[in-house]
Amino acid sequence: MSLKFLVREWRELRDAIRRKNRGKGKHWRNRARSHIAPDLAPSEPIEQGKWADMPPELLLDIIQRVEESEKSWPARNAVVACASVCKSWRDVTKEIVRTPEECGRLTFPISLKQPGPRDAPIQCFIRRDRASSTFCLYGSLAPSEDGNDKLLLAAKKIRKPTSTEFVISLVADNFSRSSNTYIGRLRSNFMGTKFKIYDNQSSDDAAALSKSKSGRRLHSIACNYHTATISYELNVLRTRGPRRMNCDMQTIPFSSIQEGGTAPTPMSLPNSVARTSSFLVSERKAQLARDCSSLKFPSESLVLKNKSPRWHEQLQCWCLNFKGRVTVASVKNFQLVAAVDPSDNVSEAEQERVILQFGKIGKDIFTMDYSYPISAFQAFAICLSSFDTKPACE
Repeated sequence: MSLKFLVREWRELRDAIRRKNRGKGKHWRNRARSHIAPDLAPSEPIEQGKWADMPPELLLDIIQRVEESEKSWPARNAVVACASVCKSWRDVTKEIVRTPEECGRLTFPISLKQPGPRDAPIQCFIRRDRASSTFCLYGSLAPSEDGNDKLLLAAKKIRKPTSTEFVISLVADNFSRSSNTYIGRLRSNFMGTKFKIYDNQSSDDAAALSKSKSGRRLHSIACNYHTATISYELNVLRTRGPRRMNCDMQTIPFSSIQEGGTAPTPMSLPNSVARTSSFLVSERKAQLARDCSSLKFPSESLVLKNKSPRWHEQLQCWCLNFKGRVTVASVKNFQLVAAVDPSDNVSEAEQERVILQFGKIGKDIFTMDYSYPISAFQAFAICLSSFDTKPACE
């Protein structure tokens, strides 16, 4: 049997499977996967089709109308559908859709790496599955009755002899670090009091890096850049109360919360290929070491700290104003604000503004609300650190 015959048979089988899936019509409604597919460059040219010949003015007007009318999910998937028609539609859609900081909405996967809005937080919830040790982040106020919530991110907890690791992915059924859906991880120390957040792309100009030949080789399999450190204070006196933590966001400058300041805003995700040769793997390791050593962190990074709670005499517990978003008392509940000195040029309102809050509303349901200057990925990683066992902090 010749090689050409095998290739022809494989192509015919592939085309038959595609036609069968296309006939189902609603095969994309898999609740285990995110509604927003990874933003990856195709390996082969895509045929434009008849829709690519639409006049640019008309195309711009259509997509603008769709974008303005789709305020929330699941209806916002119409915007993503416009970007999936062809390359010209995708380019126009990406130009029209604004970042979460500007519009307060999540559309494409890169939105999960971009800072949240300044005015009102983006409200999400996390569902914990104890049996599979997975955690899913959904873009909704609370779980819906029909379960048709939009999956944003998923993480799997992996216990190791000397640490605990959370692998973060765009989907809930693939946590391989060599897949296109891998976007980062969280790793703890032996005591569970210190965590490091690793991103699969640099805080520097990742888009420019991925376009170069060395950048494509570098991102051919999962890369990890240390972007933040989470530290929990030891509870030496064994007093009951919320856990105390500090988050050093090493890639976010402190100037981002000052007047006129900006936070890093990546515009595209790095490409990833699941299969690589042993030569490319060894070359990737050397290139990754050189690239990590050349990373430039801000001279003064943003540090987040717990907002001080108040002791409620009648309830005999520590209390924070979660504005109705938390209903169950737990040591995991927290609110994070920026750690500033009186000499810093930061307004009082900015000092009191809650950047991230996390709290319990059910047995395995938790709310997560985040805002500028952190992203959904960073907020999710910080919240995941609270699920690890911390005997020295309880």
